[in-house]
Amino acid sequence: MGKAYRKEDFDKLMAKVDKIDHSVKEYLEDAGYEKWSRVHSTVNRGRMMTLNIAECINGCLVEARQLSILEFLEEVRILFGSWHCKNREITSYTKDILGRRFEEVLIINAFKSLKIEVVPSSEFIFPVYEVGRRYIVCLERKVYSCGRFQLDEIPCAHAIAVLKEKNVKDMHPYCSDYYKPDASAKTYEIPMVPMPDKEDWSAPDDVVAKTVYPPRYRRLAGRPRKRRKKNADEKIIVNTNCCGQCGQEGHNRRSCTFFPKEK
Repeated sequence: MGKAYRKEDFDKLMAKVDKIDHSVKEYLEDAGYEKWSRVHSTVNRGRMMTLNIAECINGCLVEARQLSILEFLEEVRILFGSWHCKNREITSYTKDILGRRFEEVLIINAFKSLKIEVVPSSEFIFPVYEVGRRYIVCLERKVYSCGRFQLDEIPCAHAIAVLKEKNVKDMHPYCSDYYKPDASAKTYEIPMVPMPDKEDWSAPDDVVAKTVYPPRYRRLAGRPRKRRKKNADEKIIVNTNCCGQCGQEGHNRRSCTFFPKEK
């Protein structure tokens, strides 16, 4: 439901959830669809999911959590400053029209468009057929009934099929400017100024006079969790032993039959 592009698809999935457990549907309604659903979001997220970067930051700050608040904030500043400087350097010599990730999305959508049938209806309106289902593509308003272009702002497989029908080879003008290197360069154009040494701080007297106490909380039983809970769709890497003699998987040196044993 969070990844649905159309409200019709969202409602169908929500109806299935309602049949399984009505309390789950009530909980999601109270939380607000706009907070987690792509199609109900009040702003265009542009294919970005904030949870991934938050989990990445949490994973890099596992050891820093044991520090005091000032030392922890300093570690956060150093981490963000190094990332910021590295990303600004990368964007400075990037000459591609689109970012690497979004160029890969275009390639995948172009491959999917080979299985789509296009039937022209007018100069700008084209019905397209995919696996027995019909979608409407309007190039003039850049509106597609599948809902992907409106939210992702990058040509989907249906749009690419229509553009090929119109003999359009360059898909980049139909992509959002946010996916281009200029937008990425503006993100990192303001440097993160480091903090001076603690001995050189100049704090107002009314701030120094205040005493800040730690928050009151009840510690839960058991050891605190450090690693996040992985989603069901994440790949689980299983280590398989390889034979030290022939290098193949599924057996070891003792049971290897690739090389005959000497008698």
